[in-house]
Order: sequence, then structure tokens, then C-alpha cells
Amino acid sequence: MNLDFSPEEIAFRDEVRTFIDKSYPKELFGFGGREDLSREQYLAWHKVLAKKGWSTPSWPTEHGGTGWTSTQRYIWSEENARVDAIMPLPFGVAMVAPVIYTFGSDEQKARFLPKIQSGEEWWCQGYSEPGAGSDLAAVKTTAVRDGDDYIINGQKTWTTLAQHADWGFFLCRTDPKAEKRQQGISFILIDMKTPGIEVRPIITIDGSHEVNETWLTDVRVPVENRVGEENMGWTYAKFLLAHERSGIAGVARSKRGIEKLRAIAANEVIDGKPLSEDASFASKVSQLEIDLTALEFTELRTLAGEAQGKGPGPESSILKVKGTEIQQRLTELTLEAVGHYGAPYLRGRPADGSNTYDVGPDYAPHAAPMYLNMRKTSIYGGSNEIQRNIITKMILGL
Repeated sequence: MNLDFSPEEIAFRDEVRTFIDKSYPKELFGFGGREDLSREQYLAWHKVLAKKGWSTPSWPTEHGGTGWTSTQRYIWSEENARVDAIMPLPFGVAMVAPVIYTFGSDEQKARFLPKIQSGEEWWCQGYSEPGAGSDLAAVKTTAVRDGDDYIINGQKTWTTLAQHADWGFFLCRTDPKAEKRQQGISFILIDMKTPGIEVRPIITIDGSHEVNETWLTDVRVPVENRVGEENMGWTYAKFLLAHERSGIAGVARSKRGIEKLRAIAANEVIDGKPLSEDASFASKVSQLEIDLTALEFTELRTLAGEAQGKGPGPESSILKVKGTEIQQRLTELTLEAVGHYGAPYLRGRPADGSNTYDVGPDYAPHAAPMYLNMRKTSIYGGSNEIQRNIITKMILGL
């Protein structure tokens, strides 16, 4: 695989870099990876990109995509990671939008895609339930037909950033008597302002309000909001998850994280020498970088396949497993490098509600919260144990 950029690709990289340096909201510098942002902060870069026509580079051109090559999309990810940019949230752009433009009606495409692209409407995901996480086919939230509507009742959990959401995409059981559980599920789009929806916060171990539980009580939703055929939601859900898992890998962000880790290790001192000169620590960082390079090749092959019209396949599970393992090891090593400065932040936020205890260098406050928050990555999007089963079945044929 030739990783050298052509003159045209170098010119594209320079164009992207110049645009980011001039246009990225200055007030957002230093906020990358944080979970305590306002709705306006999350959407600020998205709206700038929408005006440029760059908010949905992975979409087909007929729906508003940029038409970039796989290499250009790779460059785009690298350049945004360089400044820790807060990218458009995946729930709309990378998750529900591909389902809508692949399986949705013309009316749904016209209604939803433009506002996803512009950042005007925020989406959340209603998949997991208290008894249905990795075993997603066990969902119990029901959608009962009542004329031209569905009446929906149930509970979803871990609904990320639902406190800001305008719309959600939900898996609901429409045929409780289906021979197989997967055959009785539908994929339904729900306006989060509909009467009967209650979003309750879940405060995570790092003290942030990122996830929620969502209760639906006699929520009336038009049947026209169902994507595709009734009881075929499992097919659309698997399609969506393949796109989600590819994005979870986060190779460019991890590369940027290793750069930060090396800078921290060069600044921290152990036994009178920089931590970066400690043989044991340096070995762990080098091994992490080797694993990340191998993952990067897999991501590039996946992007090249998508450019040839191939949708995400079982390689998305590989990206998900290895990408999240690397993210967790990276945050572990970062916390190790920060050392005792990170200890206060393992207790959560200060009592005054601020984000800092005002101890240690400026990189100390985020090391522990990021370590704690990243424990989730091997679970969401389908746990890594489930992904290994998929790899075993679809690649190894076992």
C-alpha cells in the first residue's frame, strides 16, 4: 500500500489545514474529547462545516456528500485531529443518515437529511434497554399499531446526549409473536418533543452528564416515521451498527493522543529523569504506537473498500475491537504519566461543580476523567466480546 501523498493530495491537505486554522471556532480550542460541552459548543464546528459543504464527507454526492476519495477523507480526519476539533456528532451524520438515504422513503430523505447535514436537528439513539444491550434482539419497547400511528411504550438506557436531542431513532418491537426475536423489530424515528417522552440523566463515574435513560409512555408516532418495512428493523440496525463501529476506531484521535502522551512523558520526571527515558514506560508507548499503526492500515483498507462501493463488513468489528482497546490503553498510560496529579480527579468533579481542583499542570485535569469515561468504549456499539463472535463467524467461518 502506497502511503505517499500525490501532489494533488498534498494540495488538498494544505487547503484543509488552512481552512481549519482560519475557521475553527477559537473558543473551542482545548475542548476536544470533553463530555461537558453545551449544545451550542457541540454544534459550532458542525455549522461552520455545513456552510462550507464539508459536514458530511462520507455521504453519497447525490445526498450532499463531498465526493472526496478515501485518501482525502483520511487527510480530513488527520487534520481535524491535529487541532482536537469537535466533529459533527455521529448519531445523525454517521449513523441514522446512512439508514435514511439507503432504506428511507423519498419523503424521509427530503425531510431529515438536509437538517442533519446543517446541524439544525440533533439526533440520539434508542437501542439499548436495561435488559437488552449486547443482546439487542431482546428489546421490549413496544410499538402497537393504532390507525396511522404507533403507540410506543418502553424504556431505553445509555441514551447519549438525549438531553439535547430533537429526534431519536428507536428500535421497537412491532410483532411480539415473531418466530425469531429479530423478525419482530421495527426502526422508528421519533420527535423527542412528543408527549410521553421523559429523559432522565445518568451521572457517570467521571461526574459528567453524557448519558440518560429515556422513558416512553403512550407516545404516539406516525407510521410514516417508520424507516423501511415493518418488522425489518433488525436489518437496518445491523447496517447502522457497522457504520458506527468503523467510526469508533478513532485512529486519527489516538495518533494525536500519543503525541500528547509523549509530550507529558517528556515533562514529567521520575528519579531525576524525564519519564520518557524510563525503559519500561517507553516500551509500553512504543508497543501502543505499533498496534495503532497496524490498525491504521486496516482503516485505510476499509476506506479504500468503501470508495469501491463496498459497505462496512466484518472489518468494522476488527476496527471496533482494536480501536477501543488502544483508546483504553492510551488513557491508562496518560493517567500513569500524570501520576499523583490525576488522583483528585478520580473522585469526580470538585464540590463546587467546576472542572478542576487547580492542582498540577494544565494537562492534569482531563487525564482521570478521560480514563474513566473511556471504560465505556469496549461496551458500546456492541461489546468487544460480541465483535469477536462476529469476526469468528464471518471471517474465520467457525
